[in-house]
Amino acid sequence: MKDTSAQYDAVVAECRSLFLKKMKDYGCAWRILRLPSLTDQIFIKAQRIRGLQENEVRKVDEGEVPEFIGIINYSVMALIQLEKGVAEQPDLNEEEVSELYDRTIARTKALMENKNHDYGEAWREMRVSSLTDLILQKLLRIKTIENNKGKTLVSEGIGANYEDMINYAVFALIHIHENSELSKT
Repeated sequence: MKDTSAQYDAVVAECRSLFLKKMKDYGCAWRILRLPSLTDQIFIKAQRIRGLQENEVRKVDEGEVPEFIGIINYSVMALIQLEKGVAEQPDLNEEEVSELYDRTIARTKALMENKNHDYGEAWREMRVSSLTDLILQKLLRIKTIENNKGKTLVSEGIGANYEDMINYAVFALIHIHENSELSKT
């Protein structure tokens, strides 16, 4: 059995590094974004991934990896917004953002470990395209919940869907990294 925890940490470290570098460039301007705006940003990235998976011709020379990283980082932003609320102005310094990022990922990883235990790492047998479709499904669920002003009758809330998208995107990146390693041998 592969070491999912270590692979997860490696993917998240790459995402976190980019997140904090962008924090240095832009500050936390994202703090003004409302949840539907973040949902739409994630949707654009997931749709682009699906297009890359289905289309032979690419007009922009970027692959799936940066888009999955974007899904993870925008989902972290959304979870932070759920926790802290939307700000009128950027209001967090790098240390605060770093702590919030780490806390959000720790909760999400714990969820992954619990589900991974119960599902027996079934994601390892899934295709990256299926993980993309599940992310898109979660996005459509979130949009419906947002349109219903956050009210659900029996379903999990928005936060659980963002957490699932982070985990699906991490799984996709693990698959992509493993496949690129195999192609080198």
